[in-house]
Amino acid sequence: MKILKSLLLLLIVMNISLIEAQEEKRFKIHTVAFYNLENLFDTINDPLKFDERSPIMEIKGSRSEVYKQKVKNMARVLANIGADKANNSPAVIGVCEIENRDVLEDLVNDPLLLGKDYGIIHFEGPDERSIDVALLYQKALFKPIDSSSHELILYNGSSRKRDYTRDQLLVSGKLDGDLIHIIVNHWPSRSGGEARSRPKRVAAAKLNKRIIDSLQSIDPYAKIFTMGDLNDDPTNDSVKEVLKAKKEKDEVPFKGIYNPYEKMFTEKGWGTTAYRDALSLFDQIMMTKPLIEDDYSSFRFWKAGIYNPSYMFNKRGRYKGYPLRSFADGGFTNGFSDHFPVYVYLIKEAKEDTEEETTKG
Repeated sequence: MKILKSLLLLLIVMNISLIEAQEEKRFKIHTVAFYNLENLFDTINDPLKFDERSPIMEIKGSRSEVYKQKVKNMARVLANIGADKANNSPAVIGVCEIENRDVLEDLVNDPLLLGKDYGIIHFEGPDERSIDVALLYQKALFKPIDSSSHELILYNGSSRKRDYTRDQLLVSGKLDGDLIHIIVNHWPSRSGGEARSRPKRVAAAKLNKRIIDSLQSIDPYAKIFTMGDLNDDPTNDSVKEVLKAKKEKDEVPFKGIYNPYEKMFTEKGWGTTAYRDALSLFDQIMMTKPLIEDDYSSFRFWKAGIYNPSYMFNKRGRYKGYPLRSFADGGFTNGFSDHFPVYVYLIKEAKEDTEEETTKG
């Protein structure tokens, strides 16, 4: 009798395992990333720009070799973001602190990225330091439909003198067939102090919100990412009061915005950059509600992260644990950036013949 019961129990367990195996689904994964490339400038002095203020122009000798190594270091990071899950470098990458299209072409033609066949979307902006934002995309995975540059008009105090800063880049296109919209940002810095400069970032957030609203007025279910170096944390007014980004998925209203980086900042104490012995999480990727729903027949958000492997941060000394930046004290450190990149994984149910997939029960 005991043997019969044991056999019956074994059959039940085997049937349950078989059912679970049949119900197990496979998901295609793509990575969407953002990286502040920390003054990726070329070595040519453009008389129409203030590019002589870039760190690489302060280097007295071997400037060309420094530039080549800087590009190589940036390519190394971009090639590795998300590779452990997606088995590929990011499908789409927002970047900032780049001088022009030429440096981006050097970057995507680095041997570590050349085989990925990245396209470039870049508009020359008005920033007084001559730094721009841009979008890189794997041509086989993302098909741009439209792109536009949105000017942020600011004035300095009572002087009403124009403060020239970065435009916001909007790109719409199809990621593996799914329509998504991406806004790439680099909001005004905290130069002069956080409180004094705060209105500039609030203005940047308002411009960002207008872009999002315009997309949602056409399609309330638009899948929108807004990403960038905001020079504000997830808890600052620009993000919480203007964009009204939420920390929890179930708090996000229709047409609302989810910020997975707020919980990292407030509960885990993580950051992407550091200044005066304090970590800040200025680099963020936020998204609208349709990207966090549970229907995986099209791409949805899976998880977010900060890419900070050991080779990218200081191992000792006063700045232990901080990002290993490229330039310091007028020289090249052979580092990477003063910011860590951020990324999110998108997943959708995959067909049997797809290669870029992972198993998720």
